[in-house]
Amino acid sequence: MSAMGEVLVGLAILIGLLGVIVPILPGVILILAAILVWAVMTGGATAWTVFAVCTTFLVISGIIKYTWPGAKLREAGVPSRSLILGAVLGIIGFFVVPVIGLFLGFVVGVYVSELQRLRVQQPAWQSTVHALKGVGLSMLVELFGALLAAGIWVVAAVAV
Repeated sequence: MSAMGEVLVGLAILIGLLGVIVPILPGVILILAAILVWAVMTGGATAWTVFAVCTTFLVISGIIKYTWPGAKLREAGVPSRSLILGAVLGIIGFFVVPVIGLFLGFVVGVYVSELQRLRVQQPAWQSTVHALKGVGLSMLVELFGALLAAGIWVVAAVAV
């Protein structure tokens, strides 16, 4: 692959990493697609091994992203209904107040749902905080897998 091609793949991976942090873009999919393009264009056993390893890290982090925080939220007693309402209001909030509305809508949605369920402000806010911690943990797990994949690609791109 040409140097310019590798720069473009690196740029796509960087945009994918930003998509993991700010969930506007499909970050992991973009990273995986960029590494796939690199593997196809570079060819050879090394490129395909790098692609397989990166895919493995991204898939494992994707599985952990959904299971680990979910278990922590169940332990804290935050029901799925509150998370779903938070997600719906987060999406609506994103269009009402771009970018920051996603966060605000999620917080308001979870809090309102928990307040309706628990009928007491303090426990409702505690559940909302648990939900935010769960989302943060989920993002960190996804970012860790994406950074591992990006790091492996960087090492391979320099070495190949």
